[in-house]
Amino acid sequence: MHKNTLTGLLFATTLLGASAATAQQAELTIESWRNDDLAIWQDKIIPAFEAQYPDIKVRFTPSAPAEYNAVLNSKLDAGSAGDIITCRPFDASLALFEAGRLADLSDLEGMSNFSDVAKSGWSTDDGSATYCVPMASVIHGFIYNKDAFEEVGVAVPQTEDQFFAVLEAFKEDGNYIPMAMGTNDQWEAATMGYNNIGPNYWKGEEGRTALIAGDQKLTDEGWVAPFRQLAKWGGYLGDGFEAQTYPDSQNIFTLGRAAIYPAGSWEISGFNALADFEMGAFNPPVQNAGDTCYISDHTDIGIGMNAATENPEAAMTFLTWVASSEFSNIFANSLPGFFPLSKADVTLEDPLAQEFISWRGKCESSIRSTYQILSRGTPNLENETWNASVAVIKGDESPEDAGQRLQGGLAKWYAPQQ
Repeated sequence: MHKNTLTGLLFATTLLGASAATAQQAELTIESWRNDDLAIWQDKIIPAFEAQYPDIKVRFTPSAPAEYNAVLNSKLDAGSAGDIITCRPFDASLALFEAGRLADLSDLEGMSNFSDVAKSGWSTDDGSATYCVPMASVIHGFIYNKDAFEEVGVAVPQTEDQFFAVLEAFKEDGNYIPMAMGTNDQWEAATMGYNNIGPNYWKGEEGRTALIAGDQKLTDEGWVAPFRQLAKWGGYLGDGFEAQTYPDSQNIFTLGRAAIYPAGSWEISGFNALADFEMGAFNPPVQNAGDTCYISDHTDIGIGMNAATENPEAAMTFLTWVASSEFSNIFANSLPGFFPLSKADVTLEDPLAQEFISWRGKCESSIRSTYQILSRGTPNLENETWNASVAVIKGDESPEDAGQRLQGGLAKWYAPQQ
């Protein structure tokens, strides 16, 4: 009996030793398209995690951004994908979840740190399941040259009238292009134009969700009014803006030739490295003083678990840490302009990034109007909004006609709008 007990103890010890070895050897591989962030993950994020969880080793293995979806799907099909999947927002990740590729993380500890808007990019249409931890958003607004503003003697605009008064002042001064944005690549006109200023008109989530429900139409005033503002932009974008590319606009601004740049916060790191003047930022001006302001605080990066991972416990430990305030602070300060989506207090060291994120305290947040559900059919509403925004800025289409065309296209395939 003593021998059997000893044998049992030795067997149990062997099992415990094997379990400990397994725990020590747990290794997680992260799939991502963010190859620009490799050094940040290797030098800052992963060391911080492994310091707390030395039994879990993490590798960050990004693919080229343009190839990520195809590469990831091939790996998932072959059973060779990493344990952790970086998630693009909305339909691409939803398709992975519906195919059983991403695990349901609804009950993950820390998921309560995120609002429904933050989770919307990685939740089912009815909100019943969330399959990626919201990691970062980008905020839209306007970056400006502080030296130019001081030289011309203008103040940061708070209202739409003040905004155009500032643009007119720079146009009359003649030393700066009032605003640097071209229409050659199209997407900027919608992303930094229509969906930048639009939430102030359709009242953010109120209008966006009403459009999805079919309770509002793209011909309603709240959706046509942003086009009316865009129609006035063309006179302030400088000669040849029609052929101006996105990199052209970046260069024009960072070289100090333009006063204002309609921006996404992702520009911050690059602009900090290139501009030799002090920059500031302002949120989209409201129509009238005292109006509630709204910002596009767009869900951009999430992170989930491969449903077929062989290390589910380690993966859940890592994702729980990603949902923490510690991760939020590390990530936000490592990548200025990519803002944590959690409710945790975050202190940013970059003043321009801090200006952008401060708008969350005074404005209502929303996401781009075309990204959830409304661009699944043909014609694609997102791409059509690019084209319509360009046409309105160039004067090739009236705001009313643009709204009518977009509404007609959406109604062709989307039942709530029929």
